[in-house]
Formats: sequence, structure tokens, C-alpha cells
Amino acid sequence: MPAQGKHRRPKSLPSIRGLAAVTTGGAVLALPVIGATTAAAAPAPAAVPHQGTPAAAAAPANSAAKSAVKAAPAQHSVASGETLSKIAREYSVSGGWKKLYEGNRKVVGGNPHLIHPGVTLTITAKAAAPSGDTADKAATGGARGASAERADRSERAAAPVAQAAEKATTYSDDLDGWIRESLAIMAERGIPGSYEGIHRNILRESSGNPNAINNWDSNAVKGTPSKGLLQVIDPTFQAYHVPGTSTDSYDPVANITAACNYAADRYGSIDNVFGAY
Repeated sequence: MPAQGKHRRPKSLPSIRGLAAVTTGGAVLALPVIGATTAAAAPAPAAVPHQGTPAAAAAPANSAAKSAVKAAPAQHSVASGETLSKIAREYSVSGGWKKLYEGNRKVVGGNPHLIHPGVTLTITAKAAAPSGDTADKAATGGARGASAERADRSERAAAPVAQAAEKATTYSDDLDGWIRESLAIMAERGIPGSYEGIHRNILRESSGNPNAINNWDSNAVKGTPSKGLLQVIDPTFQAYHVPGTSTDSYDPVANITAACNYAADRYGSIDNVFGAY
């Protein structure tokens, strides 16, 4: 028999995933290694909300809170010599004296050109202006441009100059001057009438004599003779007297303005009068 060879093929050992290790404490099983490709990532921690609120978010929305608020209606006590037209200009009433009259018809009465001192008028004020700083201007939609503000300042500065020029106007002491002065007062009071209409009626009624008096007609018989340039009886003169003018019915300017005020109330204007009125 052949000699026993020493080249016996060793038996292959089965592949194992676990290895036993001997320690002083006993056998410990080594667990298989988990591949990186199968490792599960630890879930990300939930985002923790920021405890502090940013100042911009915490601050209230001032833009809505700071919108312009209309001021309460203003109360104006009429002084002697004032007119609805003058008061409307003073308060910049939108719509002028007519709008002011509409809102105060009950206290003024049926004649807007005849207002009495002491009467209290209600004047609706404009929207309150913003505080003026940059933030407020932005919150209320922006302020007017610099050019508009300069225009306002120029207008305010020019107003006293215009008023001074108006007060400085002088009129001649004759029929032409009386009519022109009366027209200026009528324009301020909103009383209609033209130079031609006044002049035409004066020539018919008194021939331009401020001291003319009618002592023979029915009015004279009743004890109220017609007087002055436009032959106004005393009751009519007193009812339609324009504040700021003389209370003497013979005064040329007072007589003209009172007569035109009466004619405007009854006929629409002195221009519509072509005979006894």
C-alpha cells in the first residue's frame, strides 16, 4: 500500500458571522457588523421655536392705528362785521360760504347774507394732520411733497399781504367811489350785483343824491319815507343792513349795500330790478 501522504486536504470551515471569544468572565458573542449602507440616521431634533419675538414682529402695526382722524366740528361765534364768505375762507371750508350756510341754515335763517353777531356756527374741520415725524408720515400713507408744503407756506405768507392791500384800498367820495366800495363789501358778503345794475337804479331812484327823500308816496303817508341813493325805507334798511357799514340809512355805501341785499333776497339781484321795488 502506498505510504500515507501528508498532503491531506484540510476540511474547510463553514463561514460564520459570529465569533466566540473567551474571556475570564466567560464566552461573549460578537455581533455581526452592520454595514454603513444600512445604518439609519438619527432623527433630527425638532426645531425649537425662538423664545424671543423679533422687535419688528412684536411691535403693533402702527400704520392702521395712526391713520388721520377727523377733528370734532369747530364752533365759531360770529363777530361784528364778519360774513359767511369771510369765515369760510378763514377755515378753508370746502364749498365756500354756500357749504357753510347749508350746515348752519337753522341758526342763520333764510338770508345767508344777513348773519347776526353772537350766532354760533358749526364748522366741520379737516382731517387732523399727521404728527410730522418720518415714521408717522410713512404710516399715514406719506406726507405731501416738499413742493406742496412750500406752496402752502407761500400761500400763508401771502395772505396777510393780500389782506393788508385790501384794507389799504381807498375809494373816491362820489357816486363812482360809493358804488365800487359797496361792490367790494357785497363781494365779501356774497351779495350779487353789478356796477351797471346799481348805477342804473340809483339814477332812476335818486339821480345820485345820497340825501334824497320821498315825502309824498304811500310809504311817506305811513311815516316811513324812502331815503338815500336807492330810496330805502327804514324798516327795510334795518332788516337788510349789512354789518360793518353805517347804521345811517343816508350813508351812501350803507344805503347801496342794504338795498342790494334786499333786492338779492326778493329779486335775485339788483340787476333784475328795472322799476319800483
